[in-house]
Amino acid sequence: MPIYLDNNATTRTDPSVLQAMLPFFTEQFGNASSAHAFGREVAGAVEQARCGLQALLGAKYDHEIVFTSGGSEANNTAILSSLATQDGRDEIVTTSVEHSAVLTLIKQLAIMNVKTHVIPVDSRGRLDIDAFRRALGPRTALASVMWANNETGTIFPVEFLAGLTREAGALFHTDAVQAVGKLPIDLKNSAIDMLSLSAHKLHGPKGIGALYLRKGTKFRPLIWGGSQERRRRGGTENIPGIVGLGKAAELAAERLGLECVRIGALRDRLEQGILQNGDCMALGDIRNRLSNTTNIAFDHLEGEAIVHHLSRAGIAASLGSACGSRSMEPSHVMRAMGVPAKNLHGGVRLSLSRETTVEEVDQVVAVVSDIVAYLRAELRRACESAQNASRFRNLSS
Repeated sequence: MPIYLDNNATTRTDPSVLQAMLPFFTEQFGNASSAHAFGREVAGAVEQARCGLQALLGAKYDHEIVFTSGGSEANNTAILSSLATQDGRDEIVTTSVEHSAVLTLIKQLAIMNVKTHVIPVDSRGRLDIDAFRRALGPRTALASVMWANNETGTIFPVEFLAGLTREAGALFHTDAVQAVGKLPIDLKNSAIDMLSLSAHKLHGPKGIGALYLRKGTKFRPLIWGGSQERRRRGGTENIPGIVGLGKAAELAAERLGLECVRIGALRDRLEQGILQNGDCMALGDIRNRLSNTTNIAFDHLEGEAIVHHLSRAGIAASLGSACGSRSMEPSHVMRAMGVPAKNLHGGVRLSLSRETTVEEVDQVVAVVSDIVAYLRAELRRACESAQNASRFRNLSS
């Protein structure tokens, strides 16, 4: 049976989420903006989903939830809105390890002369808090810091950072795509103004997400159109997706505590088993990270080769972000952390879910050990061949 350990890229849609969605493709197909019974029935389902997500996020009001097409749209909306609405403030503060949905936009804004402060991290992926504090100022429009890193699982102190940002008079946004459903969140008791999430990271469907927008926060839509989402996001709602996100949020809230403990124990079992191969290291802040994530970098080996051999064995893993997995270059996260050259190309991310079993973990440990032994033997043979060739050239000369 195939083993799936790439859950930070996407999760399998929970069967009960799919069942909740199905009627909204057929029987309950109305437009939520329509005044007739078909529309009213669907509008009620949208509001039920909104309340489910409100509960998971600990938001004070259900109307603080704005449905989007996913995390990328939510991130872009938050950043661009902040620049458009904060008079006299035109600077952005972010980190060097953000997801590309943030960093790519930041780079484009820099080209357009928006001043950006990119805060570094240390070798464990932890933010330089002093540098963050110094970057805040009277021209800061927004600080955008991810809640948890998608490649290493390292968790950032976003609630503390949001407090610092509020003191500076700026807005605070967090990309919480990896955190929602894995960490307890209580937005009503935080200084976080905006938060992005995506359903497919918590066993919901793809193509649907949300932006939390604190009541009273100045806002300008990214997508203009009709009166949907209180005129904050135009376009006919993706009703099946919204219903699926609501159901996924409900299930995540029910299972959050005990499941995270169980998954964390499995992750530790997996990681410790792999580290016994030696000449490898776990990346990120191992004392403060998501319970489902391990990223292990192997000395002098190519992570791409390991992932390839795992795939041939029916095991899904990744090099890091799925958005950059086709690139031969080391990830920007590994470079930002200053990972040693011998490990820089050898990182493999394994991310678990509530569906992962002990048997799967033990099988992956065994397969990884075999792959690493094989690749190291190949590397030794290649080195010996190179040395022999060098000796031959020296003798010939």
